[in-house]
Amino acid sequence: MNRPACIMLVAAEASGDTLGAELAAVLRRRLGDDGVRFVGVGGARMAKMGVQSPFDIGQLSILGFLEGLMAYPRVVARADETAAIAAREKPDVAVLIDSWGFTLRVAKRLKRLNPNMPVVKYVGPQVWASRPGRAKTLAGTVDHLLAIHAFDAPHFERAGLSTTFVGNPTLARDLSGADPERIRRQLGIAPDAPILLVLPGSRPAEIKRVAPPFGEAVALLTATHPGLEVIVPAASTVADAVREQISTWGCPVHVVTGDEAKFDAMKAAAVALACSGTVTTELALAGCPMVVGYRIGNVTYAIAKHMILTPYITLLNIAAGSAIVPELIQGACNGAALARAVAERLDDAALRQRQVVAQNAALDTMGRGGPDPSERAAEVVIEMLRAARA
Repeated sequence: MNRPACIMLVAAEASGDTLGAELAAVLRRRLGDDGVRFVGVGGARMAKMGVQSPFDIGQLSILGFLEGLMAYPRVVARADETAAIAAREKPDVAVLIDSWGFTLRVAKRLKRLNPNMPVVKYVGPQVWASRPGRAKTLAGTVDHLLAIHAFDAPHFERAGLSTTFVGNPTLARDLSGADPERIRRQLGIAPDAPILLVLPGSRPAEIKRVAPPFGEAVALLTATHPGLEVIVPAASTVADAVREQISTWGCPVHVVTGDEAKFDAMKAAAVALACSGTVTTELALAGCPMVVGYRIGNVTYAIAKHMILTPYITLLNIAAGSAIVPELIQGACNGAALARAVAERLDDAALRQRQVVAQNAALDTMGRGGPDPSERAAEVVIEMLRAARA
């Protein structure tokens, strides 16, 4: 390659920003600092790798049917801005990370701009859980899928989409440096004080719906468990929204930001109360038992009930085939019920240990210990890059 390769990376949520940054780091190591430049859309982590996003991706964290309709003009405008980057920078290959609705619109625009440019989707829609028709839609829009679940590939390959299973990047997170004592020292928490970790989500809509019942549960738990310390890790993209919600809880809470503090807290916590998402896998990797709560809009829930093909929403439970992690969803996601489930674990060390053992078995089923997904994903991107530039 005579000129530096131009790779477009597009992520619209905090989890995708992490995946994009990890992929960019491997690509830069393999291609050299002078051999690649990155353009596209992302958050703070991708910015450190050189991706200068034209807008804040927080405005694309959309959840729910009605919310999606209301945000449609904004999503279209941001997709147009993203395509404008491609028109200006002329990337050799584009990698679109997760965020189904937004990245699908971007993919269509990129293909109209340059039908010959390879477009890679990193993380496919969970067609095994709902809306299987999305496999055919994706196959008609992108050139290759980097799948993070082994059971993804058959669904997309049947639809005619070339697919590579790279593994779940979350399972490759290195928590060996996490130090539970460090977070206690930093926050002034006594060595023997029990810690409850509360994670109300990484999307504004999640936080708006989940934080109030989580706050009710925290108030009940701190009243019945004297000395209980509460830590809330907040993603940088939603830290202000998290602090605003916590201000109404009426009890002392430690808010922390950054991965180091988050992983330290996961190792230090006795129990976690978490919104469903990537963080549940991270908690399991840290050996932290958890309770999952989740709420969406009532209209969205009414529609989703008839579309979901699995009995669980947490990947650990899907992998285990049973409810090893309690899931309190919609109406069941209320302060009293959440507090009861968390209290059972705070008060019973044996129950906590049994859940950790079950979580570890689920992690093994999900593929823990396999090759680094970012390395395999980078191999595929480089292969497509070289083919496109040949």
